[in-house]
Amino acid sequence: MDNISILAASGMRARMESLDLLANNLANAETGGFKADREFYSIYVSAEASADATSNGVATLPVVEKQWTDLSSGDLRPTWNQLDLAVDGEGLFEVQTARGVRYTRNGSLRLSSTGTLTTADGSSLRSDKGLPIVLDPSLKVEVLPDGTVQQAGNPIAKLQISSFAAGSLVKEGANYFVASVGATPTAATGTVLQGKLEQSNVGAAESAVRLVSIMRQFEMLQKAAGIGNDLNKQAIEQVARVVS
Repeated sequence: MDNISILAASGMRARMESLDLLANNLANAETGGFKADREFYSIYVSAEASADATSNGVATLPVVEKQWTDLSSGDLRPTWNQLDLAVDGEGLFEVQTARGVRYTRNGSLRLSSTGTLTTADGSSLRSDKGLPIVLDPSLKVEVLPDGTVQQAGNPIAKLQISSFAAGSLVKEGANYFVASVGATPTAATGTVLQGKLEQSNVGAAESAVRLVSIMRQFEMLQKAAGIGNDLNKQAIEQVARVVS
């Protein structure tokens, strides 16, 4: 393949990966506590890229080297629901799932049939003792800024709010994070707010602008690939004409 076609193909592949990330972000723009994914671009030298005859330089190709998660906080929206919680500042709720301990910023909670405080998928929130939090469904629930859960003025348990060093969390499905190998949680400095939910940190307007920009870049790269094909076709025709 010629350098034009190689460069165009590499660029289109990188933009397709960007589109996948952007589509997932937009799909979760209304998901509580969701954190947007971003891409980090880099370049590499393709084994198929030939040296430029005029400069002796080898074409470098664009590639999405890795993706990263934007952990910045979303807006806090009041709901006045006693089972909606948000962490203002640093920290994540600790949850016991079927796959093990996971972490989330989504504080849209439920009470199970047994009175256990759970997330929307039925996984139980963990207390600072590592146990489920069981409440009386007939009593009002009060959550203090330090995460203490009370009913009728009596403390029932304290939510485990954990914090991690940068790069220690890996995004998992269902709006959960899992700690990377060797990562140790520490006490969080954020405060718990009752009757509020953290919104996704996906900017819908920004994402729409990026979507248009990426699509335009993709179209230009398609045209470049078409030009490369036309040049190859003309070269073959010219060689055939000279030989004949």
